[in-house]
Amino acid sequence: MNAVPFDAIKAARRLSDLGLSAEKLPKHIAIIMDGNGRWAKARGFPRIEGHRRGVRSVRETIEECAELGLEQLTLYCLSSENWKRPQRELDMLMRLLEQYLVEERSEIMRQDLRFAVIGRREGLSDGVLREVAKTVEISRNNRGTRLCLAVNYGGRQELVDAFRRIATRLCDGSLTVDAIDEEQIAEHLDTAGMPDPDLVIRTAGEMRMSNYLLWQASYAEFWVTSKCWPEFRPTDLHDALRDYANRERRFGGLSR
Repeated sequence: MNAVPFDAIKAARRLSDLGLSAEKLPKHIAIIMDGNGRWAKARGFPRIEGHRRGVRSVRETIEECAELGLEQLTLYCLSSENWKRPQRELDMLMRLLEQYLVEERSEIMRQDLRFAVIGRREGLSDGVLREVAKTVEISRNNRGTRLCLAVNYGGRQELVDAFRRIATRLCDGSLTVDAIDEEQIAEHLDTAGMPDPDLVIRTAGEMRMSNYLLWQASYAEFWVTSKCWPEFRPTDLHDALRDYANRERRFGGLSR
């Protein structure tokens, strides 16, 4: 399937209609997709139904970010702590993720998305690992929004892995202690080469980071909605973008 080329003029018009401008957009949005299980339970559905319904929110949010020209969208799909959940739910999540990768691959190519995954591969099913590898490879030369899925991911876990990589380089002499700085640490994270998130969105009203991009999100703006993830729509994304555009980001400095 041929990719739909990004239309900057069309995107600028849409942004104008939304009361936004490209200059005020975040380069990178990271989302904590919370509340799937609670949404399902409140309606008498099994928890996995909430995850299924959440796929629609994923699809619509990705498409909207691509059309608006955002550089990167990172979605928190499965945390390293989620393995504590019932095995049946975990098995269903693996199957749902594998199904998503297969069914949405044509859309990823049509929207010219660059696909990436962060997090440890241990524990993921063979099917998920196979489809992840296929999607990363086939989208390698795309030039649109980078779609990054955080799967079996935890911020502290990522830092431990980064420090182990640095320690290995110290031992083999390819890195010196004096050379270790913030840039070196960032280069050894799962997100090496990616911009830090400017905006973190969380659904279901929770006011915590949940071990998500702890290093990268140190200066990110935080936006929370009481809606559960299956209820999240592009209009909610627009509200978050407007709120972000009206904030002054001082990065520890003084107001201008």
